Amino acid sequence: GRYCDLPEEFPHVQSFHTYRINQPSAWFYTTKVLRHLCDIWEKHGSGLTNMHGSTGDIVFLGSSTEALEPCFAELSSKKDDMPSFDLGGSGSNMRTPSCCVGPARCEWACYDTLDACYNITQTFQDELHRPFFPYKYKFKFAGCPNDCVASIARSDCSVIGVWKDDIQINQQRVKEYEKNGTDINAEVCGLCPTKCMAWDGKKLDIDNSNCVKCMHCINLMPKALKPGKERGATILIGSKAPIVGGALLSSVFVPFLEMDPESDYQDLKELTEAIWDLWGEHGKARERTGEFIQRVGLSNFLEEIGLDPVPEMVMHPRTNPYIFFDDEIFEEAAE
Repeated sequence: GRYCDLPEEFPHVQSFHTYRINQPSAWFYTTKVLRHLCDIWEKHGSGLTNMHGSTGDIVFLGSSTEALEPCFAELSSKKDDMPSFDLGGSGSNMRTPSCCVGPARCEWACYDTLDACYNITQTFQDELHRPFFPYKYKFKFAGCPNDCVASIARSDCSVIGVWKDDIQINQQRVKEYEKNGTDINAEVCGLCPTKCMAWDGKKLDIDNSNCVKCMHCINLMPKALKPGKERGATILIGSKAPIVGGALLSSVFVPFLEMDPESDYQDLKELTEAIWDLWGEHGKARERTGEFIQRVGLSNFLEEIGLDPVPEMVMHPRTNPYIFFDDEIFEEAAE
């Protein structure tokens, strides 16, 4: 809700409410649907729109209090040739999940982002519409490490597509890239962050055990390289933009998770519910998940949600040689 402090002086904007409308997965619209939305908004509101908000919602800017319910009723009513639209998340709840175009348009998608986004949206309807949490909680689904929805910087749960096996190489196409002017040693191998690639003029070798899935080589030579065949997603937790505290990037919690629609994404849902239970019980007001993890400590957080620590959760080996062990470690050893 938005209200003006001087309603007598500015009667036309004494209330200027905002709607967040739940967008279709990956923002696919027909022009007919867009015209339908614009007609509703011109009828009930100011006509100003934001396509789209940072969470992904369609944003309608500027409505009077009297028009709130009629506008929602018209948006949510289903017509023969037009879909109905629900409101998106707002406040201290699960915000509207969003995703990249995934397999609908992109050859690099490692899982079906559109299905996962829709499934999570439908599963957690209560959490989407009722303020259960200490603060907002965002899902973003990216089909590959290019992360076209910027999930690693803007969502509490980033689901980023990744592959588990080796990068697929077409050696003949690699030679064609070199023939057409690509300096493979300088532009591909030389810019690999872990230097796991080697080119001898005839064959491109990749040490896949050291590959960090940065997508640089695939982006540069898309006809020669593509993600492996064993595909899934990495689950990262805890990113946020700088509002109360500073900006955070997501951290790896599950290095690889199969994103099979037939499993109904149960593993992702169980992890999410475990995080919500702990954060909802002990989180402070306006404290995002990443800030909560920083406050209680990663080891305590993992122990409470029942997740085993793995090396991928650590950015680099510790620089402090002093380790304070819990007493229970010595008690278990004595037993």
